[in-house]
Amino acid sequence: MAEDFITRTDPYRRELLAHCYRMLGSVHDAEDLVQETLLRAWRARDSYDESRASLRTWLHRIATNACLTALEQRNRRPLPSGLGGPPGDDPREALVHGGEVPWLQPIPDAMIGDPAEVAAGQGSLRLALIAAMQHLPARQRAVFVLREALDWPATQIAEALEMTPAGVNSALQRARKTLSESGIHEDDITEPVDRRAVVDRYVIAFRNADLAAIEKLLTDDVILEMPPYVNWYRGPAFYTAFLARAFALRGTDWRMLPVAANGQPAVAAYVRNPAGDYILHTLQIFTLADGRIARTTVYQDAEIFALFELAPAC
Repeated sequence: MAEDFITRTDPYRRELLAHCYRMLGSVHDAEDLVQETLLRAWRARDSYDESRASLRTWLHRIATNACLTALEQRNRRPLPSGLGGPPGDDPREALVHGGEVPWLQPIPDAMIGDPAEVAAGQGSLRLALIAAMQHLPARQRAVFVLREALDWPATQIAEALEMTPAGVNSALQRARKTLSESGIHEDDITEPVDRRAVVDRYVIAFRNADLAAIEKLLTDDVILEMPPYVNWYRGPAFYTAFLARAFALRGTDWRMLPVAANGQPAVAAYVRNPAGDYILHTLQIFTLADGRIARTTVYQDAEIFALFELAPAC
C-alpha cells in the first residue's frame, strides 16, 4: 500500500512544492510543507473519496491548510523594498546588512518542473508577486493562490478553507486591492515567455561596463535591491550610479552565466579576482515590463548559491 501511495502522489510533488512556495516565500519551508502534506495525506488515505475530488485537488487542499498552520508561526518574508523604508538617495553609502530578517527566497526553475510547466505557471511565481503576497493575511493569500494559480472556483475554495463563497469573493477582492496598491496588477501576472533577449543585451552592456546602454534597458521606475542588505534604489540614475560604484570597487572583468529562477531570466555573476580566477559574486534575477527591466533582485547569500547549485568559480 505504501508503494502504491508513493506511485500515485509522486507526480504531484513539484507542483505541490510550487504551491507551498507561493504561500511561504521560502524554498526550504516549502520542501518541509510538501513532506508534511504527504504525511497528512498518508494518515488520511482511508478517508479519501475519489468521487468527491481528484487526488491532485485533495493534495492541494491538504497542502493549503498545512501552509496556513505553518504561517501562524512564521513572519512574512520581505524584499528590501518591502520593508517600508524609502529608497536610498546615495548609492555611495555603505551597505547595511539586514541581520536576522527572513528574506524572501527565489526558487530555481529546475525544482518546479520541466520548461513547459514553468512557462505555464511563471506569472504566478514572479518574485515581485510573491513578495507582494507577503503583505496579505494568510487566508487571503490562500484564496488568491487557489484562484489565480490553480484556477479553483469560489465554491471549491470555500469548501477547502471552510469559508462561504461570498467570503471567498470578498477575500479575493481585498487581496487584489492590496496587491494593486503594491504595484501588482492582474495583467502583470502573465508575462511574455521569451524575455532572454533583453537580459542578453543587459549582460553585454554589463560586461562592457556600458552604463549608458544599461540605462536604456531600464524602466523609469526600475528597482534595484540586494538582500541580505536593506539598501535599495529606484530609478535609472540611482541604479547606474550603484553599478558605477560596483565597477570601481570590483573591476569590470565579469562572466555572466544564464540561470532561471521563478520563471524569470537570471544570471550568476562571476568577477575576476587578482589571481585571475572568476569568483561567484551574485545571483541576479530580472523582472521585465514592456520590454525593459523593471526590477533587478540581487542575492549575495551562500544559502541561495547552494540552492541554485552555483559553482564557486568558473
